[in-house]
Amino acid sequence: MSISPNTNCNMHQSILSFLIYIKGKRIPFKPQKIVAKMILPIFFMLSFLLSSSSCNALDFCVADLKTPQGLAGYSCKKLELVTVDDFVFSGLHAGNTSNLIKAAVTPAFTAQFPGVNGLGISIARLDLAVGGVVPMHTHPGSSEIILVIQGIIDAGFVSSANKVYFKTLKTGDIMVFPQGLLHFQINAGTTPALAYVSFSSPSPGVQILDFALFGNDLPSNIIEVTTFLDDAQVKKLKGVLGGTG
Repeated sequence: MSISPNTNCNMHQSILSFLIYIKGKRIPFKPQKIVAKMILPIFFMLSFLLSSSSCNALDFCVADLKTPQGLAGYSCKKLELVTVDDFVFSGLHAGNTSNLIKAAVTPAFTAQFPGVNGLGISIARLDLAVGGVVPMHTHPGSSEIILVIQGIIDAGFVSSANKVYFKTLKTGDIMVFPQGLLHFQINAGTTPALAYVSFSSPSPGVQILDFALFGNDLPSNIIEVTTFLDDAQVKKLKGVLGGTG
């Protein structure tokens, strides 16, 4: 059971009304001056907390993709411009796995699916060719759940205590990856694998560890010192992943 933002607002308003009612009536405690001194600070503190809570009276906030994206997402499209097509996405088709990692992720995030803006959800399709892999990566703004539709996928994550949680997933299996933790998926079968992945954010973000280290212009000597790899290994990986420096 979930509580909608409007329900939370009603609860907050009831608490606020109750406090006002107590303040407006005779208080059975003695002396009243001491009680008033206790009530007023509590009243103002709760008023501040309630005013800063996420009470959203809008049913939805379809993204206006013409506006800049901020930390809270996109601005809302004008209601008169919203149509049913903003809440429907038909683009989760098979991706092209003819690449280095033999994998393709087809997202339905806010940028592709404006209707999820502000709702705290999104979805993506994951295609893994034979030998395909999604290398170690994180989603800074989201937890993730994967549902295997076809094939066999080895999946796992590493906790902040460096404990590994790893499992071979088969058709119908699901696994959750907590927000911000390094995780991976590998096609462990002899046929292509397909999975759908849901996120607890409309824009989960992603950072792939291999590309963060070797796919940019971070100087090789810095990488060597911080990863304990030798110069030849670093240069090889930079050459494969398109890094420089």
